Amino acid sequence: MEFMSMMIAFAPLFSQRVWPQALTLVMGALLAPGKRTVSQILRVMGLADEPQFQRYHRVLNRAVWSSRQASRSLLNLLVATFAADGVIVMGLDDTIERRWGKRIGARGIYRDPVRSSHEHVVKTSGLRWLSLMLLVPIPWAQGVWALPFLTVLAPSERYHQTHGQRHKALTDWARQMLLQVRRWLGNWPMVVVADSSFAALDFLASVSHRPNPVHVVTRLRLDAALYEPAPPRDAHTIGRPRKVGPRLPTLKTRLEESSTPWQSLTLEGWYGQQTYTLEWVSQTAVWYHTGLPPVPMRWVLVRDPLGQLEPQAFLCTDLKATPTQILLWFRQRWQVEVTFQEIRAHLGVESQRQWADLAILRTTPALLALFSLVVLLTQRLHPQFTFPLPQTAWYTKQRPTFADALALVRRYLWASRLFQTSRDDPEYVKVPRPIFDTWTELLCHAA
Repeated sequence: MEFMSMMIAFAPLFSQRVWPQALTLVMGALLAPGKRTVSQILRVMGLADEPQFQRYHRVLNRAVWSSRQASRSLLNLLVATFAADGVIVMGLDDTIERRWGKRIGARGIYRDPVRSSHEHVVKTSGLRWLSLMLLVPIPWAQGVWALPFLTVLAPSERYHQTHGQRHKALTDWARQMLLQVRRWLGNWPMVVVADSSFAALDFLASVSHRPNPVHVVTRLRLDAALYEPAPPRDAHTIGRPRKVGPRLPTLKTRLEESSTPWQSLTLEGWYGQQTYTLEWVSQTAVWYHTGLPPVPMRWVLVRDPLGQLEPQAFLCTDLKATPTQILLWFRQRWQVEVTFQEIRAHLGVESQRQWADLAILRTTPALLALFSLVVLLTQRLHPQFTFPLPQTAWYTKQRPTFADALALVRRYLWASRLFQTSRDDPEYVKVPRPIFDTWTELLCHAA
């Protein structure tokens, strides 16, 4: 069975007694519609009459296993399947899981990115998660998807104050995550695409100033202080060596100058457009601020010749990267938001009800990783890239979505009967094939 051959990579992480319960939870989370609670999973797996139901809860809140090692095993599977060669491109972003309850100690009050706008800010109570996703082309989807493999909880400042700990910012968590993945992947070239929250000098320097650097692509402020590299130091010069050379004009100034040498570039899928023509200019420089480490990088300034989009600037710590490649890398970052939306719509994130600290730390990262497991299993079930799509008289679907992949995996699991029910009931009811097919279609596509 393809499912068992894929899941066997995670078996060494669990004891022989815990592994069957963990496998049941994974299959039940794939099959269950609506809430992804342990009780709902037991019902859909036919274990509603299981007298030892507490064993399944203990997999999350008590059993000894490492989420970090599970992330490493998942990363190895994803790289071997979708990115066996070339540069490893990853997306990094945070999301808010809306949760309430006094017993959830790590929760805080954050800006809701979904309900807020530039003019109106909505606050919500919840948990902040930082997720690292592999950005790879999926053959049967005919596009790039963001596949989560490592997700960590970034507790609120109030939580750290209550526990007498130093508060760690998002950039601190991001640095630790990237350095961990660097150790996992060895010398493999890595590029991380992130939003402007990670355009911080200390963070960029911590991951790029290394023998095996992790290059970062993110936005850049138009008023950032840019400098030329420091000139060679004379042997008889007294004092500390210079960190940077002369100051360069800001990108805002270059945008306003008529002498700026703009070049034209046509990209596909830029901000929802099929094809879009942009004008760009690019150079290398050193970004520096007093008291912070200097960061050599290549900046790319982009403007819309039609005036419909605001001018933007991007940076890349890989000085050898071309402007076109930097823009293509940054375009892939938008798939991260799509993945966050899909896991809320189809995998029940924000519907779980765990209260124990350990269960909270494990459940949401597992649900995000479930997205990647669905894509992996779909790839194994259709290695020739033939993907059946649901069709109706009023709509012809051209490309499969995650909902289609999840429905295919559910059909496979139902047909394979990889699980046992709690009781042996020999009674059967005959159902006409059209009605059975309709029920199957509705069940497999249920959110």
